Amino acid sequence: MPKVSICIPTYNRIHLLGFAIESVLNQTYKDFELIICDDGSRDGTSELMSQYQDSRIKYIQHSQNIGKSNNMLSGFEAARGEYFVKFDDDDRLNSDFLAHTIDILENNLNIDFVGTDHWIIDINNVRNEAQTKANSRRWGRANLPEGVVDNLLEVVFIHQSFQIGATLFRRQVLDELGFMQQNWQNCEDNDLFVRLALAEKKGYYLPELLMEYRVHAEQQGINRAIPYLFDKLQYLESYNFASEKLEKCRLHRLDETKLLLGLRLIEKGDTQKGRELILAGKSASNTKMWIGLALSFLPVQGRKKMFDILRKLRG
Repeated sequence: MPKVSICIPTYNRIHLLGFAIESVLNQTYKDFELIICDDGSRDGTSELMSQYQDSRIKYIQHSQNIGKSNNMLSGFEAARGEYFVKFDDDDRLNSDFLAHTIDILENNLNIDFVGTDHWIIDINNVRNEAQTKANSRRWGRANLPEGVVDNLLEVVFIHQSFQIGATLFRRQVLDELGFMQQNWQNCEDNDLFVRLALAEKKGYYLPELLMEYRVHAEQQGINRAIPYLFDKLQYLESYNFASEKLEKCRLHRLDETKLLLGLRLIEKGDTQKGRELILAGKSASNTKMWIGLALSFLPVQGRKKMFDILRKLRG
């Protein structure tokens, strides 16, 4: 039985998947299984996987697309290890990720998961030190001390300091709470950390750069933004916090998400729904609300041009 299960969900990423797999095979800690769960790829991923003759690798191929969280669940359900980590097919683990995180869990039985910091890399696998430091500051890791996180719910909800691909879990804890929500495409990782905190599980932060998170063009664009914002609404509407500070943050983000989604829908041409969401989220920014409503009266092509201009001015 392997000590740790590593899951890489994939979908049409043959040009990047190999880098992710090699980062696992290059781990200094060797007692692992690697589960590749393929959400119906049509780009030759199965041919790539046939080239690996390592008995530690298990390839789960779905005949059709079943959705992001469902695909991840299929990998989790196949896992046999005492510990579990999932990271995306465009990211990589540093060679000492398993060795350093497993050591903490092995020597601290009261700890349920260990999260680390991570590098920012580009499409060519080049690390960007400036972006890495800025990213750590943005998500509250620059000032997060090593050790058990006392105010875990605040850290994972307000600051969102833990990145799921840079976190090793005890699989028993994920079995207990449920790993991912079914049929979610986005924010399933945020939801997991909130559920862990609400269940009073213990998280440990290790301030080492032990994972590489890739930033690239495929992550951008309106067609990705709209589904993400719909799922973010679902995530934020799932909770009602007892803490006044947390609840105030949740409601503000809910308004902000409605406003941003409304703007995106207006840009795409879904005028009525867009206006409703903009008005519902008006407390986030009156300026954006009025700009969005004004642009909604333009022809769709005119809207797109104006949104592009505004983004360039803001950038």
